[in-house]
Amino acid sequence: MSHVAVLFGGFSAEREVSLSTGVQVIEALREAGFRVTPVEVTRDLPALIAALQQAKPDAVFNALHGRFGEDGCVQGILDWLGIPYTHSGVRASSVAMDKAAAKAVFAAHGLPLAEHRVVSPDELELADPLDRPYVVKPVSEGSSVGVEILKEGDNRRAEIARSWRFGPQIMTEEYIPGRELTVAVMGDRPLAVTEIDTGHIFYDYDAKYAAGGSQHTLPARVPEAIAEAAKSAALRAHQALGCRGVSRSDFRYDDAQGRLVLLEVNTQPGMTPTSLVPEQAAHCGISFPDLCAWMVREARHGP
Repeated sequence: MSHVAVLFGGFSAEREVSLSTGVQVIEALREAGFRVTPVEVTRDLPALIAALQQAKPDAVFNALHGRFGEDGCVQGILDWLGIPYTHSGVRASSVAMDKAAAKAVFAAHGLPLAEHRVVSPDELELADPLDRPYVVKPVSEGSSVGVEILKEGDNRRAEIARSWRFGPQIMTEEYIPGRELTVAVMGDRPLAVTEIDTGHIFYDYDAKYAAGGSQHTLPARVPEAIAEAAKSAALRAHQALGCRGVSRSDFRYDDAQGRLVLLEVNTQPGMTPTSLVPEQAAHCGISFPDLCAWMVREARHGP
């Protein structure tokens, strides 16, 4: 697989993240010795198909984020074209992107979850679906897009419900106090546990992508049993969804209660200068070009 097309950009709420990921990946793959064809993705689907048919790559590095890029849509197109691609296939991508479906899979596999409930905007406008504090988030967005936390005395519930623009359903989830942890999985190997300290109430979009938006402690200063539990849960979640290549699982750790909770699995984790997966790989002695090259070698198509 010497010729790789890198898909980046897209038209989701995470377009800017994908552009940044794409630039980093293109440079890394060229450094690793691949011939690279950048393909900036727009809403013009025939143009995307034509670009791939003209380029005839050995594989696609999927650097898209968000809807239509990591939810199984573009994966289905690549399956149809018969082109191997990085990251997970249609089924794992679509289930992971749907937080309600993913939580059902995690629950069936005995993974630790927060109390949660899916409601409509009308239901949220009428009443609190859970005891406060709780988190409100889109069912199918990433990068903390649209996430809000409702605490005691916060009167924004009806306003959030009336202005909701992320689909007909809302995921509401028990707010877990404590610390933000994340674990990258590379194939069948959990890499490390990172603690993320943002100074924000949660790991929001700015904390994830703005320079200096968060501080990463690697390895996380947590009890060894918690670190091992997080790595085990990340690998089990990766396998339960049927993920391929690289994924990243996000957790909350309530150190006062000793409670570890799986929040979600990212099947297309960011590969920007502030991203967590390249940092964990480097901690394990894997350079960014080597990480990207490994992902290309693992490229597949099909479920």
